[in-house]
Amino acid sequence: MSAQYQVSGDNAAEISASIEAGIVRGDWIAGAALPPVRVLAGSLHVSPATVAKAYQELRQRGVIETEGRRGTRVRSRPAVAVTRAALRTPAPPGLRDLSTGEPDPHLLPPLAPAIAALAAQSGPPQGYASAVTMPELADAARPRLLGEGVPVSGSVIVVTSGALDSIERVLTAHLRPGDGVAIEDPGWAALIDLVAALGLRAVPFAVDTEGPDPEALAAALRAGARAVVITVRAQNPTGAAVGAERAVRLRELLAGHPGVVVIEDDHAAELAEHEPNCIGPVTGSWAFVRSASKPFGPDLRIAVLAGDETTAARVAGRMRIGMGWVSTVLQRLLLRLWRDEEATELVAHAARTYGERRRALQAALRAEGVEAFGETGINVWVPVPDETRAVAALRDRGYAVAPGTLFRMGSPPGIRITISTLEPAEATELAGAVAAAVNPVGVTPPMR
Repeated sequence: MSAQYQVSGDNAAEISASIEAGIVRGDWIAGAALPPVRVLAGSLHVSPATVAKAYQELRQRGVIETEGRRGTRVRSRPAVAVTRAALRTPAPPGLRDLSTGEPDPHLLPPLAPAIAALAAQSGPPQGYASAVTMPELADAARPRLLGEGVPVSGSVIVVTSGALDSIERVLTAHLRPGDGVAIEDPGWAALIDLVAALGLRAVPFAVDTEGPDPEALAAALRAGARAVVITVRAQNPTGAAVGAERAVRLRELLAGHPGVVVIEDDHAAELAEHEPNCIGPVTGSWAFVRSASKPFGPDLRIAVLAGDETTAARVAGRMRIGMGWVSTVLQRLLLRLWRDEEATELVAHAARTYGERRRALQAALRAEGVEAFGETGINVWVPVPDETRAVAALRDRGYAVAPGTLFRMGSPPGIRITISTLEPAEATELAGAVAAAVNPVGVTPPMR
């Protein structure tokens, strides 16, 4: 048992609370081993079953993990809010903040006119019994998705509270704690934490500019993954987009695993310059998630989920006995924005602007001899030999960027630069700073 922190408690709830309190305070570092069940039971004078139950509760909430012969350990990315807040501290005043991963507020379409138009509409108040996914929103979503090649003609459409909410509901509809989920590495930090919080087992697979590496995904499936989450474009943090040929290879691979749940995340939606190359439906359970938060603003917490009948029914059914439904005010607001030609053009303008800003930085980095990735979206991923040194060096030069450790599980180090507010005229100076941070004077660049 840790000499720095002693567990206390007479029942499972008290024991689990004591352990989590120690983790939050930092008395136990990530990866630290917890005492074997019988050892801790003996020291606390409780039954082994009581300790086993406490450990089970912590595993299900993603605080600890059991790794066979390595025993039970504190997760390397514990799903504790205090820990994540500490990792993602705000940029100090005076720094050019390129760490957020958020869209440029100035490029978001204004919501006030649409909200005012909705307020002016007359009609009876929405009742509890009739508050569901609005048929007119589903009817509007279907041709939008079909027009981009998303095969939803035979799918059921459900509205959820954003991309992460959709993914969580699909995972909990099909999986149980301990099941493996294949996720991208590097990948979306919130998804890594969500998998841990649900008590699921993350099975990482590598990505390149074309999306998931087929061999890496095949290895994850052989390792027992029962679900896979794939970002179709504007992957966070690398900006990868699934290519047409890559999509074919992934379909062929997943066709041999009919029991695997396939979730396709299209969080960037209309902001991505490339149309999505979908993989599903190719297995028995599939969901395609289109979020509205990136193109229309983070405050519009709404997403459209298209999936097979069983998956959609389970998601909708669980919502009915929980949050109930996504506000029909938000649904009507999204529908109006979709139908607004001015809002549509503003989103298209934002997509073009982000593309110009991203390409300007990539070109400037190439001129400095720095490798950078970002096919789509608002982020550029730069491999670095030492994240801590690179982040600190850029901070000293006036820039805040996100360390890759937030997004990585086993992949090589890197930094994420959000280009959403970066004007092309700023790219050359930033690229010079990145080059100096990646390859400081006197340090030989690593072989690639």
